[in-house]
Amino acid sequence: MSSSQESGAVGRRRTSRVVVVGGGIIGLASAWRARRAGLSVTLLERARTGEGASRVAAGMLAPVAEVEFGEAGQRVLDLGLRSAAMWPEFAAELEQRTGMDVGLRRTGTLVVARDEDEARELERQLDFRAGLDLRARRLLPSAARELEPALTPTIRLALHAPDDHSVDPRLVLAALRRACELEGVEVREHVHVVAVQHDRQHATGVDVAGNDIEDGRRVTGVALEDGERIDAHHVVLAAGAWTAELGLPADALIPVRPLKGQILRLRDPAGPGLLNGVVRFHGGYLVPRGDGGYVLGATMEERGHDLQPTAGGVYELLRHAHELVPGIEELRIEELSVGLRPSTPDNAPAIGPGALDGLWWATGHHRNGILLAPLTARLIARGLVGDLRPNEFAGCRPDRFLHAQVAALRGHLRPPLGVV
Repeated sequence: MSSSQESGAVGRRRTSRVVVVGGGIIGLASAWRARRAGLSVTLLERARTGEGASRVAAGMLAPVAEVEFGEAGQRVLDLGLRSAAMWPEFAAELEQRTGMDVGLRRTGTLVVARDEDEARELERQLDFRAGLDLRARRLLPSAARELEPALTPTIRLALHAPDDHSVDPRLVLAALRRACELEGVEVREHVHVVAVQHDRQHATGVDVAGNDIEDGRRVTGVALEDGERIDAHHVVLAAGAWTAELGLPADALIPVRPLKGQILRLRDPAGPGLLNGVVRFHGGYLVPRGDGGYVLGATMEERGHDLQPTAGGVYELLRHAHELVPGIEELRIEELSVGLRPSTPDNAPAIGPGALDGLWWATGHHRNGILLAPLTARLIARGLVGDLRPNEFAGCRPDRFLHAQVAALRGHLRPPLGVV
């Protein structure tokens, strides 16, 4: 941008009822639903829509296969089951509105154990799912190979989740972008939000950095890097791993960290048929597409915002997959990608109202952004129009982090003058 263009942008103001920050699947779906609810919506993306973590994702809709132990795991399961039930209607609506296929495949998921240690762990996982009344059945190796003949004969045990399916995120992203355009969402790419703006009202103290901690604040819009300001009644933050760069006050910020994942896209020159459904295993998964493509992923690495692929990560993915599905050695490597999953301290998402009036969170989906997109979009749209229901945000409330942060800050407040 030239200096004259920059000076022209400074001081420029625009208005939108809702500003959505982030153009991945969560941001696009939320913008689409908000617009269909009758609100004017502007979506802002720092690069290109659909080019971040959502594009790299494999697209598994697998709340049963991925359920984890613990309270947070139970919350994510509940959210995942709700959203998985919404996916068929969500996909059909997208396809009908845009005429674009989204690649929904209802083929089930197979979790496979390679040795005795993994088989014992899988038995424990089966008991855990039975206790949660989830549909998951135990399969002996022969039965598992009837479902997936390409599996090695040496497998020891398998868990079959018939209701866990998959979708092609790249097709979904293209359809959502088109749906937003058709509905009249203003989509702006290559714009960098540097601050969420808000009114300063009643100060209640000072934090350790000397910043006011305030009550009664509400968002007024966002400021862009080029000096432009967009006034808004609501701001929805769906910026994923880049959340910390949005210029929020410390006591209103949700802790979201990037979790690096490397993923391979493979293709069978003979066409589809090597695998019918999703196959998961210790260290990764294989997700078939309908056109002979396969997604092999994914590493989980605490490397900050590092987007560089590594030989070690690729080797481990291929080694684990080849031990289970020897036929992958004939597949061609089409693409190696790296994405940054947005993860919270408990790996459950933050969806709902924030510490500032008019601020809405839609982030921290960890490995479940594709799965949780329909539910997240519905919750955000309902919140924006005031159609909140009892316990609407149960399991994903952002204030579970804010309470702890504010308490920590208040513990370091300087006492008022004259108080000892």
